[in-house]
Amino acid sequence: MANDRVIGKNGAAGAGRQRSEEAAIRILKSGGNAVDAGVSSVLALSVTDHDQFCFGGEVPMLIYMAKTNKVIAISGQGTAPQKATLAMFMGMDAIPGNGILPAAIPSALATCLLALDNFGTMTFAEVAEPMIDILMAGGEIWFPRLENTIERLIDAEKKNPRDRSAGLDSVRKYFYEGPIAEELVLWNEGEGGLFSLEDMKGYKSQIEEPVHSIYRGYDIYKCGFWTQGPALIEALKLLEGYDLKSMSADDPEYIHLAIESLKLAFADRDAYYGDHDFTSALSEVLLSSDYADKRRKLIDRDRASLVQQPGDPWKNKALGRVTYGSNPFNIRSSDTTTCVTSDSFGNMFVATPSGWGSGIRPGDTGVVLGTRLQSFNLWEGHPNCIQPGKRPRITLTPTLVMKDSKPSMVISVAGGDQQDQTALQMLLNVVEFGMSPQEAADATRFGTNHLIGSFRQTPVNPGSLVIEDTISGDTLNVLQNKGHKVQKTSVFPSQTVLIVWNEDGSMEAGGDIRKDKNIAAY
Repeated sequence: MANDRVIGKNGAAGAGRQRSEEAAIRILKSGGNAVDAGVSSVLALSVTDHDQFCFGGEVPMLIYMAKTNKVIAISGQGTAPQKATLAMFMGMDAIPGNGILPAAIPSALATCLLALDNFGTMTFAEVAEPMIDILMAGGEIWFPRLENTIERLIDAEKKNPRDRSAGLDSVRKYFYEGPIAEELVLWNEGEGGLFSLEDMKGYKSQIEEPVHSIYRGYDIYKCGFWTQGPALIEALKLLEGYDLKSMSADDPEYIHLAIESLKLAFADRDAYYGDHDFTSALSEVLLSSDYADKRRKLIDRDRASLVQQPGDPWKNKALGRVTYGSNPFNIRSSDTTTCVTSDSFGNMFVATPSGWGSGIRPGDTGVVLGTRLQSFNLWEGHPNCIQPGKRPRITLTPTLVMKDSKPSMVISVAGGDQQDQTALQMLLNVVEFGMSPQEAADATRFGTNHLIGSFRQTPVNPGSLVIEDTISGDTLNVLQNKGHKVQKTSVFPSQTVLIVWNEDGSMEAGGDIRKDKNIAAY
């Protein structure tokens, strides 16, 4: 695939299964901007990729608007219902991974509406057209019910035909405060769930300042500590101390340093990350060069670490003492999907849509709910311990990059705890090793499970290094001799799409075509 370049001057998109990327291009060609296109693609993904992202799920976003030269984050993660207390789950090893109990308040629609209202140009009806077309083509038994719900939301919007913002707010109120909310809560309660009308009415998606750092002159933006996103910045801070350009993407020395840096960054994630509305993540320390300089000394260039080593940001020390909860429960994480768009105005949009069905058939609304509460833990006092109104610390983690105040790239990755590990490789493949987007996506991929899993707290797998079997035997031998516990795989468990801006102003898309991710440009 490395020679198949997808380049356009007018716009580009990458998403999930076929038709999800077409939704974005369709909107761009009809005059919409990157945000309109991104939202349309997200809505389409809730149908094309419904086993990976549901309409009642979540979708963190990063947006760059050329007019204001500003990057913003939209939280896009639903909160725990008021009934979702620690006492509610007392006696369990972890919050259930399926069923109705782990459902968070649905955030995807509120997030899409907030993005449209503040940064888009189109109505909900306009961006929902591709989604409706896909639903009408048929598929799942609940497609007609979801289509009816979307049509009802469009009817609510039409009551304000001359005021786009008021129309979008009418859609939000109809879903979160009106008839749809009442139907969802009634169904949820009937299934033994925790939702109330007050939970639905009280939910608001939030515009936030993104986390930001600079790597080799590139401005890196991530969502906040309610995601794992800052771990990518921590890893970059550690890697900045090495001459990566003298290496290559399949150099065992590079792979070793990347894995060891990720181990340290994820140890801090596991110990300190959580909803920053409820806890302080000490970002000024965790993401500082001074802290990275201290932590980098823990990396042995000749030996793989076999212990998890969180630092101590409270005292700005390289090592800290952290006690985790007992009885971690081992479960395989479920899927997510991907979405990136850009336009000729210089705007960029990147999102990580997720939320897989809980195993319970949706009610009359056709709205499937996700199971994201399982990303909380039940360890009292931990920053990510469950609490009503709180966002779980999630793996969903879009990446947006600027260079010299101009658009550079957007990266979206699916794959649970591998998301930022793969995003790191996509960024370095482009920045350090000069690859095109498709070459970056096609390069041998690797990662580690030397971390506490984000779904029901899977136990740490010390020294883990999972790598695609395209790696050379010589490289494999070097990594094993350094003490890495290497597991080869024919297909790495992450999927990515990315858009890179070329010097001539064109936009080039790349992605995991072999894994049913689709890209387009024009």
